[in-house]
Amino acid sequence: MDSHYQPHPIDTADTNMPNELKLLAEQIARNVHEVWAKGRIDEGWTYGVKRDDQRKKHPCLVPYEELTETEKEYDRRTSQETIKVILKLGFTISKATSKEKE
Repeated sequence: MDSHYQPHPIDTADTNMPNELKLLAEQIARNVHEVWAKGRIDEGWTYGVKRDDQRKKHPCLVPYEELTETEKEYDRRTSQETIKVILKLGFTISKATSKEKE
């Protein structure tokens, strides 16, 4: 492993997320947790009060609603930064109308 690695994420500090995308960000945060939890469970992990890598126990293997606000914020940051980088790169995000979904 290279100990000189310096991450350089795209700077989104000057990118504002429109209010209409905040609900989307929360839905993505919830899904981020669901994807992570499914992956862990598929690997044999189960709920445990304390994290134990040897016994594959993790306290965050609960529904999103039961996570602490600190844990939810981790997922929210991931989703918000994802949306902001999409916007920073010049893409637009719009909700399809019911006709477009058909």
